[in-house]
Amino acid sequence: MDATGAVGVGGRDGECHAAQVVGADGEMDAAAIERFAAAAGLQGRGLSYAVVSILGPQGSGKSTLLNHLFGTSFREMDALKGRHQTTKGIWIAKAAGIEPFTVVLDLEGTDGRERGQDDTAFEKQSALFALAVSDIVMINLWCHDIGREHAANRPLLRTVFQVLMRLFSPRKTTLLLVIRDKTKTPLEYLTQALKEDIQKIWDSVQKPEAYKEAALSDFFDVEATALSSYEEKEELFKEQVGQLRQRFYHSIAPGGLAADRRGVIPASGFSLSALQIWEVIRENKDLNLPAHEVMVATVRCEEIANENLKQFLSDKGWLDLNAAVESGLPPSFGMRLSAILDSYLSEYDMETMYFDEGVRAAKRQQLESSMLDHAYPVIERVMEHLHLVALDKFKGDLEQSLRHTEGFAESVRRCSQTSMAEFDAGMTDPSFFYADTAVKHVQWDASKVRNKLQEHIQAHVECIRNAKLAELRANFEKKLSDAISGPVQSILETGERDSWACIRRLYRREIENAALSFSASLSEFDLDQTISNKMVSDLREYARSVVETKAREEAGNVLMRMKERFFTVLSHDKDSMPRSWMRDEDIRTITREARLGALRLMSVMAAIRLDDNPDKIERALTTALLDGGPLSHKRSIEFASDPLASSTWEEVSPKDTLITPVQCKSIWRQFKAETEYSVAQAMSMQEAQRRSKNWLPPAWTILLLAILGYNEFMFLLRNPLYLLGLFVAFVLSYAIWMQYDITAYFRHGTLSALLTILSRLLPTIIDIMMQIINMKHKHKSPHPSRHPQHIHAQSFMNQTWGRAQVRYQSPDSPSSSSSVGSNSGDDS
Repeated sequence: MDATGAVGVGGRDGECHAAQVVGADGEMDAAAIERFAAAAGLQGRGLSYAVVSILGPQGSGKSTLLNHLFGTSFREMDALKGRHQTTKGIWIAKAAGIEPFTVVLDLEGTDGRERGQDDTAFEKQSALFALAVSDIVMINLWCHDIGREHAANRPLLRTVFQVLMRLFSPRKTTLLLVIRDKTKTPLEYLTQALKEDIQKIWDSVQKPEAYKEAALSDFFDVEATALSSYEEKEELFKEQVGQLRQRFYHSIAPGGLAADRRGVIPASGFSLSALQIWEVIRENKDLNLPAHEVMVATVRCEEIANENLKQFLSDKGWLDLNAAVESGLPPSFGMRLSAILDSYLSEYDMETMYFDEGVRAAKRQQLESSMLDHAYPVIERVMEHLHLVALDKFKGDLEQSLRHTEGFAESVRRCSQTSMAEFDAGMTDPSFFYADTAVKHVQWDASKVRNKLQEHIQAHVECIRNAKLAELRANFEKKLSDAISGPVQSILETGERDSWACIRRLYRREIENAALSFSASLSEFDLDQTISNKMVSDLREYARSVVETKAREEAGNVLMRMKERFFTVLSHDKDSMPRSWMRDEDIRTITREARLGALRLMSVMAAIRLDDNPDKIERALTTALLDGGPLSHKRSIEFASDPLASSTWEEVSPKDTLITPVQCKSIWRQFKAETEYSVAQAMSMQEAQRRSKNWLPPAWTILLLAILGYNEFMFLLRNPLYLLGLFVAFVLSYAIWMQYDITAYFRHGTLSALLTILSRLLPTIIDIMMQIINMKHKHKSPHPSRHPQHIHAQSFMNQTWGRAQVRYQSPDSPSSSSSVGSNSGDDS
């Protein structure tokens, strides 16, 4: 043994080393375990190594068994010098010639007299250390103690199970029970008895609440083997040890003795882990191996991850790529970013490959997430650029396609397929964006970006479609309005009985033609049938609203239209010639016809009749307003009460009512009041015409005067002077008659007429005499003849007639002047 407590013994292959890592005082030599690991080449083994330890009573041949089994050089007890403690503390060595790399721990024997009362404390500490760091724990048991209640191996097994309660390990430890100094009893019986003893010990050990129902198999894989006495049957012992050695080859492979590799510390951290475990044990704390492993791995992996992240952020390739994205889409963006991420993740994996897998993966994910947190803004800008390029291309292609009068739905379908195909090509092309590495590192779901692009394309399509549909609908509505408004107004103005029948025919013809054309136009938009039918229905409703609007406008002017109709019928005959109101004109009949025409016009405008439902509006109006009024016999027969004493029409819905019955009654009352004067004027003109034709006395009076005045007549013939005076009086009377409207004067009364004539008689005679004198001076001739006198007389008559006509006319009676003029013409 050297000064450090290590023993270097050349083994069978000259490569075995042994070192004391825990001294007799219970202190671990960290430097010694580090030197052993470096000398044996343990640090470069990763996870490809196994740890085997041995427990057993003092002097049971533990070191001898390890030296023969693994080729180690632990110190052995010399039986010739008596039985005493040989191994103190804990020793470590490398197994010679066994793969994988196997670390062998030789622990101080239990139940030794050298330690006395301290034996139990160190025994438990060393047993707990062996369970914490070992894959395989060998326990030396005497064969003659199997089946005995107070055997020497029972305290040892109880100690192992008790310290197990303080060890929280995720993996099973292989418990290899080595039965020493085997007798003739078959191994099967010995194993069965041993397992029964072990089960009794396990059941008797006090367990925490969490492990009360736990079975022994939950913590240990129990194996058993038997060896003959080394002192009595050495050759057989060596042969059996050789067979047992074969079981340690490939012990960490599946099915091997140390197959459960969960929670194994990397070989580079074995020395540090062992030191920390022993410190925890010495402090008498419960040893939570998973927590210990996680703590060590967490600290180290986090340091490595932070260092890689720092290098990533300062990487020139990453900085150049980030700057390139600001000005556009750099070539091979995905491949370049993927290569940068891979390089730093690979470096992390190499440095942490032997640490706890969960911690390593978590810290790797943390490193990856940290790098991607800085990369995501750049990736989003790239995706946004790709998204905008595809969307702009779609908009441009769609606009160009629609400009060439291609169908809307077909244009959208073709342009959408083209844009999405280019987008998909950009997403899957490694030279443009990520390929497989993008999914592994970024976990970027291209379907989300693709769906977002489709949503934006669909939104743009909806916007364009709505604009096109609105434009199309507006065009058809304008055409319908132009085709319906004017004709409906014209038909309503006629006010004929078949007005609404004509409107219905017009409405149905125009709306059917428009609906067919509109449906054909909508087919280009590939709309849902429900939406298409709704739009056609809306177009029909618009056409109906045009008719209703025009009807309501005309109904608002019904009084004016009625008066126009009344005056047209009253003042014009069937040939549309102005009436002269001769004596044979039947004003009463003409007035009734005029009022009937106005009433029919009001009945036409009283309600909307776009349906074929019959109604009694015209009959009700005629009965109530023309056929004798409220007490007429016809109304009492056909209507039980006043048909106009209501706010609705029979068989007409309120929404189709334009003029209510009550309103019709009020309008008719106003209409009659405003047309009464025209009727009275017509009657006055007819009466004046009648009087102008009857100014001469009857024929019998003329005959009687001729018979009775025969003598006077003969007297005038015999006296020419009287005849000349009569002629002059006649001329003067005729001139006065032509200058004044004598008939009009007498309309206002006889007395007023006589006073008017007498007041104007003398000025008129003087005026006539002055005109005669002036004419004589202008046309003076030495031989006057009778012919020029005739001409002057005729001119005088014409002038007199013109003055009379001018004085008779008045602004409010144009028809009267025309009638008088015509009558005067007839008289002349």
